[in-house]
Amino acid sequence: MGNFQSFLGTFKETSLACILDLGGLLAGFMIALQLGVFEITPWAIALYPAIISVKAIITGLLTGRLSTALHLGTAYPRFFGNTKSFYKLLSAMVVLTLTTSATISLVAMLFGSLFWGVTISEFPAILTVMVATLSLGLLITVITIKFTFISFKRSLDPDTIVYPAVSILANILITFLYIVVLNLYFSVGQWAIVIFGLINVGLVLAVLPLNARDREFRQIIKESLPTILLVAFLVNITGTFLKGISNIVNGNRTIYTVYPAMIDMMGDAGLIVSSAATVKLTLGVLSPTLGAIKNHAKSILSAWVSTFMFFVVIAVVALAVNGPFTGIALGNLLLILLVSNVIAFAAIVLVLFAISILTFKYGLDPDNFVIPLVSALADALTTIALFVALLLLF
Repeated sequence: MGNFQSFLGTFKETSLACILDLGGLLAGFMIALQLGVFEITPWAIALYPAIISVKAIITGLLTGRLSTALHLGTAYPRFFGNTKSFYKLLSAMVVLTLTTSATISLVAMLFGSLFWGVTISEFPAILTVMVATLSLGLLITVITIKFTFISFKRSLDPDTIVYPAVSILANILITFLYIVVLNLYFSVGQWAIVIFGLINVGLVLAVLPLNARDREFRQIIKESLPTILLVAFLVNITGTFLKGISNIVNGNRTIYTVYPAMIDMMGDAGLIVSSAATVKLTLGVLSPTLGAIKNHAKSILSAWVSTFMFFVVIAVVALAVNGPFTGIALGNLLLILLVSNVIAFAAIVLVLFAISILTFKYGLDPDNFVIPLVSALADALTTIALFVALLLLF
């Protein structure tokens, strides 16, 4: 009975996350509608995973730290008249947004010159588009804070409610903003979007002199930078494989439509499985060895069944929207998605279970390290799995 309850509990939790992740279809549909702008230059589609991953990282860091501060009483659930700790956190997020934009742009230039067919002359365009998009994305930071305040007042769980809900909303909004920035850049020119990037630059110039010597502010930056550097490489690997996918599908809108929902679902499933493993390790139910994964099989299986089921849902919806909806087309799309699901889930579970063991052994910070790394890894592994499935079946 206990095993069934464990299976059912993980299934319900993963299914709830997948239901929220269906919102990713909206982001994918926007990409499908705007394929023309993504096909103008190789870096436009390759940068997309970086755009959504960076916003997810910043959102995750902010949600985790702010939720903790609210429960400890070091921050209040209001924008004005709040504590110094709250404003230090807000200032750190502004600085991290610009720092991450510049770091990922530099790494993107390296990957671009090696794998995307991009020349050094295109670096200003990559940097300008990245900074402008994430500068506009600071609006999402305000929304995240407001949502966290509301959830705290209503005693909602930040891990199972706040972060997943804000994450999918952030993905939709940042996708829209990225498309707007790309359209402005290619239609009007680079100077049309420089003004957006100056928002973030101006805010950094305003807050940095006031906080540079503050210990709490410096600690947030110091703890977050190693993760950002590691994630910068991971998201560009993801972008490289997404560009490879775009070369294979050659304008097939259904694949672009399902892609954001796919990576969201697999990422959430991975987080749920690894989180449950960490709890069991802490309680002594699991031993901190890879062989102990067999004792976590019920949770793993239930999470996989849920993602498998929702992959069928997103396939049906994407094909119904893009057409033509025929038995053959549905069968082909389902085969591609379900093969990629199996490959991605197996890889994600193995990697994330290993990370759970390392987290337990070394006491790594889940807000600053584990969650952002797990999210970026899951995105990369899902994208690689889709690439492999398309090579085999498309």
